[in-house]
Amino acid sequence: MTTRPPMPSRRTLLRAMAALPASAVLLGELPGAAFAAAPPSGSATRYTIVPFLNSDDGTVNVYQADDATDFRLVQASAYTPPSNRIRDASVFKHTDGYYYITYTTHTWQDVSTTIGFARSSDRVNWTFLYDYTVPIANLSRAWAPEWFVDSDGSVNVIVSCSLTSDEWIFTPYRLRATNAALTAWSSPVALSGIGANHIDTFVVRIGSTYHAFTKNETTKYIEYATASSLTGPYTISKTGDWAGWGSYREGPALVQLDNGAWRLFFDGYGDGNYYYSDSYDTFATWSAPTALPAISGTARHFTVIKETVSGGPALAKNVTRSFQSANYTTRYWQNQSALLNLPVVTGSSTSAEKTASTFTVVAGLADSNGYSFRDSSGNYLRHWDFRSRFDANDGTSTFAKDATFIARTGTTTGSLRFESYNYPGYYLRHYNYQLRVERSDGTALFRQDSSFTPVTAWA
Repeated sequence: MTTRPPMPSRRTLLRAMAALPASAVLLGELPGAAFAAAPPSGSATRYTIVPFLNSDDGTVNVYQADDATDFRLVQASAYTPPSNRIRDASVFKHTDGYYYITYTTHTWQDVSTTIGFARSSDRVNWTFLYDYTVPIANLSRAWAPEWFVDSDGSVNVIVSCSLTSDEWIFTPYRLRATNAALTAWSSPVALSGIGANHIDTFVVRIGSTYHAFTKNETTKYIEYATASSLTGPYTISKTGDWAGWGSYREGPALVQLDNGAWRLFFDGYGDGNYYYSDSYDTFATWSAPTALPAISGTARHFTVIKETVSGGPALAKNVTRSFQSANYTTRYWQNQSALLNLPVVTGSSTSAEKTASTFTVVAGLADSNGYSFRDSSGNYLRHWDFRSRFDANDGTSTFAKDATFIARTGTTTGSLRFESYNYPGYYLRHYNYQLRVERSDGTALFRQDSSFTPVTAWA
């Protein structure tokens, strides 16, 4: 069987083209603006992405995750435009209840003066709306449109545009919707201060400050800028490899996680991976970039919409429970010398073993919508050097975070997965019958190993 080679990044192709002589060549739900808190009992966080594929820029898939890490396919080839291509799709939910995507309509080789629009009532079945010609004189290409909903309810699209005088030098422009149907748009306004040769500009607003992440096409680094107005003037304060993400990165997109951290996703087109990186100090420092499990190398350039939906995990608090492994059903959580292990527990186990396998479920120490677990002596389950153990609460915020877990739906009926509050994407998981907090690898086995069913307490 012949394997189709992956599609080259448009930037890779731009570099090749640039080396040639010129003659040869209404309040919506803003991605990244959700409130930071674990979902309440009976609800779940849902992150949705609608990326085009590394192997095909003629269609998009829909994926979702409850933790912004372990994205799983909802619908393959969910939307194929009636003509042209679909790249760089950005998604948001409008006040009319519909989900909307806007996207690049042509591949890199073609003049591309339009951006496309489609909508869906369920994120799965999409209807083409129209292609919109961006009204800029001598426009060559309009790429990577990104939704931005401002605090006044205005719906905007930030689009990267180049002129025929230099078709590979892009500048970000703001289009503002002038009707609720999102069919009429204001004249384009360039984002002052970001300047030419920047592409894939993504903006979030926190308080009165607009934060922009944008790719410098010369250096191939994602830069950071701030302004007091959406259209600027912006001040670019972070350049080069300021965040440790490396070069040849594009398509930055932000979303706020349940614990308040901001997660930046970006396309590592230089090495074929798709990455995320987290910040807890409003973008000053970032965690080391990590490839997304499962979809890295498949998905390309997406944005994320975060919602709280009904039907999520429900676990009563201030009650005692035992926790049964979903894939080793004779084994249960048990405190063994202050470490959490997974031995076999049966009706003939000793009273001490049954007591050590019984825990009180309480509100999360760091977030009351999350969960903490106490043993019979009053010590709390927490992670230390990624090992799960029981310690006395020392009253520090670090301990509270270490001892708080967010419930996610497990792999079997009634089972739950417990995500670390301060290490998003890390779960309580058994290995060699010991419980650790480990990063999700996106596999079915990991999901099974990290799924536990609350059952009637042994003691």
